[in-house]
Amino acid sequence: MDYPGNLYVVAAPSGAGKSSLVKALMELDSRVVPSISHTTRAPRGQEFHGREYYFVSQDTFDQMVIQQAFLEWAEVHGNRYGTSKQVIEQRMAQGADVVLEIDYQGAIQVKRIFPNAVLVFILPPSLEELRSRLERRAEDSADVIELRLQNAATEMRHAHEFDFVIINELFDRALFDLKAIVHAQRLKFAAQRIARGDTFKALNIP
Repeated sequence: MDYPGNLYVVAAPSGAGKSSLVKALMELDSRVVPSISHTTRAPRGQEFHGREYYFVSQDTFDQMVIQQAFLEWAEVHGNRYGTSKQVIEQRMAQGADVVLEIDYQGAIQVKRIFPNAVLVFILPPSLEELRSRLERRAEDSADVIELRLQNAATEMRHAHEFDFVIINELFDRALFDLKAIVHAQRLKFAAQRIARGDTFKALNIP
């Protein structure tokens, strides 16, 4: 089914800069919005239902799993998180471009459910630079960094399964590339026919 909005699925190895690029894109483009997950954990601080997360009970989450309502879900630190198919469809139907940050396996699963989803893989310029970025973050031990690098090698072998690949060597250039992908999708015939229906009708374009 075609929607006025698009679904962008962004994957990358840890340290490649995926989250920073997506955050910068959303700050520049108000039509690009994040996917909001369902979770069984309680709200923290100033979090609101429907803004940061959809906060639901364990029973409600169980029912959604049974009904296959999630694109994917996982348990993290005793709480469960899931991406609702219906929520994504609603946001795209409203004209929003939804961004989902996920691993490469989840991205391929999403493509099966939403064939029109746009898959973007973020690559580092080299393994040496990826190691340097992980070390500069100072969040992980040396053993964890080695594990992340091993995982990265596996993940990057699946980049050919994505629609677009961005090499994040210079952040501003990588952000420009990501914006270009979003803009190009909005100019596709099907998207323009939905967004500018009156113009197409006036020009007698079926």
